[in-house]
Parts: sequence; C-alpha cells; structure tokens
Amino acid sequence: MSRGDVPGPGDPAGAPGQPDVVVIGGGPAGEVVAGRCAEAGLSVVVVERERVGGECSYWGCIPSKTLIRPGEVLAAAQVAPGAAGAAGAGGVPGRVDAAAAFARRDEMVGGYSDEGQLPWLRDRGVAVVRGVGRLAGERTVVVRAADGAERTLRPDRAVVLATGTRATMPPIPGLAEAEPWDNRTATGARAVPRRLAVLGGGAVGSELAQAFRRLGSEEVTVIEGGPRLLAHEEPFVGDEVRAAFEAEGIIVHTGRRVVTVRRDRPTQGSARGPVVVGLDEAGDPRQIVADELLVAVGRTPATADLGLEAVGLSTAQHGFVEVDEQLRVRGVAGGWLYATGDVNGRALLTHMGKYQARVAADVISGRADPAGRPAADRCDLAVIPRVTFTDPQVSAVGLTEQAARAAGLDVRAVAVPTGSVAGSSVRGTDAVGTCQLVVDVARRVLVGATFVGHDTQELVHGATIAIVGAVTLEDLWHAVPSFPTVSEVWLRLLEAYGL
Repeated sequence: MSRGDVPGPGDPAGAPGQPDVVVIGGGPAGEVVAGRCAEAGLSVVVVERERVGGECSYWGCIPSKTLIRPGEVLAAAQVAPGAAGAAGAGGVPGRVDAAAAFARRDEMVGGYSDEGQLPWLRDRGVAVVRGVGRLAGERTVVVRAADGAERTLRPDRAVVLATGTRATMPPIPGLAEAEPWDNRTATGARAVPRRLAVLGGGAVGSELAQAFRRLGSEEVTVIEGGPRLLAHEEPFVGDEVRAAFEAEGIIVHTGRRVVTVRRDRPTQGSARGPVVVGLDEAGDPRQIVADELLVAVGRTPATADLGLEAVGLSTAQHGFVEVDEQLRVRGVAGGWLYATGDVNGRALLTHMGKYQARVAADVISGRADPAGRPAADRCDLAVIPRVTFTDPQVSAVGLTEQAARAAGLDVRAVAVPTGSVAGSSVRGTDAVGTCQLVVDVARRVLVGATFVGHDTQELVHGATIAIVGAVTLEDLWHAVPSFPTVSEVWLRLLEAYGL
C-alpha cells in the first residue's frame, strides 16, 4: 500500500536526503525510536514497506485480542448467576456474532490503512518514506519504492533496524503448497472455518484456537509437538489451559509431530478444498482433516533483504541481529547502526520492543536515563512480563521454578488456587486457575510469578515491580491488597510461604 510520504523537513518528497536518523521499519519499536529522537530535536525519517504501525497493529496483538474479546465476555457472563441465561449454557458460551466481531476488528485496524497512525509521527516532524529500505554501506540506506524508483538517505548520526519478524513456516512436505493460514491470515479472516486445525500450542496458536472455537468453528484441533501447551510456562499452566480447552470441545494433541500436509481439490460449492494433516506414527489419530490449517510455530526475523552484508554482517545464526546493551549492532564499527524490537531476538514482545526503542533513542540523542546514568538496556531478560490471552488467562513474569533451579538458585515455590479469595468468587462460579510465586530463599525476594485465571493480566505488573525492585517478602507483607479483589491472592501466597 502506498499513500505517499508524510510531509516533513527537507526536500519536496517529504524526507531529507541527509537527516540525523533513519529508521527502517515503522512498527511499534520503529515508531517509538523515531518519535523519541524527534522529540529530542533530531530530524528523522522512517522507511516503511507496508503500514506504519507494523505487525502488532494490523495482524498481531490488536486484531487478535479484538477477536478474542466477544467470546471472553460471553464466557464470563455464562458463569455469573443472573447473566448466564442471556449468555447461553453448556460447554460453549452463547454464540458470538462473528460478522460483528470481524467488523469491530476492521475498525480497530483502521480498515487496514495507516492513515490514523501517521499524525503521531507527523506532529513530531518525522518523515515517512514508502518502500523497501536496504543498507548500502556506512550510514547509507537505499529505498526502493513500489514503482522501482530509488532514493538514497545518508543520516548523520544513526540507522535503526526495526523490521520485526514474520511467521515461521517449517519445512513440512506439502505445507507450502497447501497455502496454510499464518497469524496474518487468521487475524484477517472474513469467515469462520467449520473445521480448524492449529499447528503449535504456544501463545498465538492457543489464543487463536480458542478464539475461533468461540467465533463458531465446530471443530478445532491443536497439535503441539511438545509435552504440553504453553511449554515455556510452569507445567501446571499447560494442564489448566488444556482442561479449559477440552471443556469447550477443543481437541488437543501433545507430543505429536506433523509430517505431511496436503490440500485436496475443492468440493462443489467450496472455494478451497479440505486440508489433510498427517501426523507421526506415535499414536492415533494418524491424520486430521480440516477446512483450514493455522501454522503458529514461531517467528523468523525479517532480515533477509536488509543488506546486512553491505556492512559486513551475517545473520546465519537464526537470522537475528546481535546488539549490545545500548542496542548498537555488534560487529559494525563506528557505533552508528542500532537494532530494536523483535529483529534483535532479545525479547519478541511489543512492550519490550518499545522499551528498547526508548533506550536506543536516548543513546542516539545523548539523553541520560532517569537515574542520570548513560542510557542502556538494563532490563534483565529473565524478568520479562508476558500474558497469553486465553481463557483462563496466563500472566507471568520472571523465571519458572525449573528455570530458577537450572540457573543455580535455591528457590522455593508456593501456590494457591486463584479462586481462594473473595474477589474471584464475586466474579462468578467458575474461579479456575493457580497462582504461584518463586522465591529466592537466600535473598527472600521473588524471581518469578505466574497467575492463571480470569483477567489475571492486571496482576502481573505488581509482580514485575516486586522482582525488578527486589522487594523483600517482609516488605510485600505490608503492601495491603484491596478487598474484594483478585489481588488478595498476594496475601494468600505470602501466608502460604509462612509469613
């Protein structure tokens, strides 16, 4: 999509040929680093090949959570006496109006136009150039527009790579030819498939499997090669989410590999034929037939056509661009090349990309951090908050118990049912889930926390603060939670530890 350049300082085309900073990629990380540099008085150009706002705004977080929300509301009403009659009954909540959900999704992504995103950059004097940006040497970026025209940008200070990632497609025989869904196809769907198979039981696969079940898919099957869903979280997480899925009629196969895929010819009246997914011989069934197959097995960095070789870089190992604590790309002399967000592989989450963007902008502009120190990425990668928006939600930060022990820490884990507090009971009759803290015994501080249940996403930031600030258990004991809220699980957890 090409809508021309945003007016900005410099030449009539909207972008100076020699700005202070060029940012390749206009997703969340690119927007933030560009805006913050501009607020510091630098001239900035953003080069974007698709839409300003990036994957998160149009094909990731925003549309997926919008599609999840209607089913989530109905499920919550179904377990609230007095509302359940209006929300349906049985294993699956009352029917979601899929057409209305898709229409709301379209509103939330601005009709897949980025016109609503541009004023934020424009108001800061940031210019946007449409096209594919490639490194062509030191502080040199060549931009090829959709019509083949090229222009060269030579920033005085810095180039920032913020190109993000794309969905990974594993080399399974027949998979590419079957034209499967990825996150973009799924979040942009115009109709609900009667039968949906999902390859991958991580956050994306789990969220969208449940979303489409609640949007009206009659059959949803999740295939996960590992031993459980959401395998990077505490073991009880996968068990509890699986139980919730199966209660809704979602079929879950763990420990199974997909070995072949084919799409058969369309039947009369169908635009696309069914997909036949062949599984390994470890058990039954041997194959699954679905109308669509969603592949959600990870992300691949979008670095293939960035011209990294022009500055002496190779991305042979996983394709990510390695950076130092100031987000400068390692192996490039002069300290002018930076990489923020998913493309550097440090933490593939929007909020972490935006944090890195703020750091990089401060390094480039010479701004100190809030403590007066030189700007640097001081976020411990072991302390990253994350939320999987399934029902029940999974909200976690820091290390799992197993990871903490593997790191050599002497830890003790304590857990309580999420429904053990009045705040859960007043929400309805189905207070599912478990809350757990992982405590460093020697220091008496938290190193990890996991909350499973309804709307637990609002619990995780308190845990993040406690871990980052190394707040002791004794001090946490005097942080009194409000009544009646789910936050009272903090009190129950501390009591379980012995306070």
